[in-house]
Amino acid sequence: MTTSEGLSTIHDAFVIERTYLTPIERVFRAFADANMKRRWFVEGDGHDVELFEMDFRVGGFERFQYRFKNGTPFEGVAVANEGTYHDIVPDRRIVFTSTMRLGDKRISSALVTVAFLPSDAGTDVVCTHQAAYFDGADGPQIRLLGWRSLFEKLAHALANESE
Repeated sequence: MTTSEGLSTIHDAFVIERTYLTPIERVFRAFADANMKRRWFVEGDGHDVELFEMDFRVGGFERFQYRFKNGTPFEGVAVANEGTYHDIVPDRRIVFTSTMRLGDKRISSALVTVAFLPSDAGTDVVCTHQAAYFDGADGPQIRLLGWRSLFEKLAHALANESE
């Protein structure tokens, strides 16, 4: 959709399914525990974390900001995310909304549902991501790649976590 001022909004949804060879309680804890979530969800080699706050409860929030390091495509630019938890069913479901900014520009708002399902292998995670991307922002393909990368980081975090 494009308006007369040239502003546009792209709406998109995707689903990622991933199996972890880990009990459901540990996978859920990786989303619920602030220290664990910061490690796999926010920290990264290409940026420095400037802020991470999390209040994991219905009505609670999550906020983070990081700044890209020198030598990256967005060198010196800050990425910020603010979200609210709308539904939490321990070991079963988390529903949250989030709005992301790149520098001073708001680039997207999303509704995300993460379902945790017991499986013979351990835990199946189904993430449904529905978003509106604003005015030429990163768009659905980049966000899908980002979430796939996050779930890969989660796999490494779970594999390196002591029981």
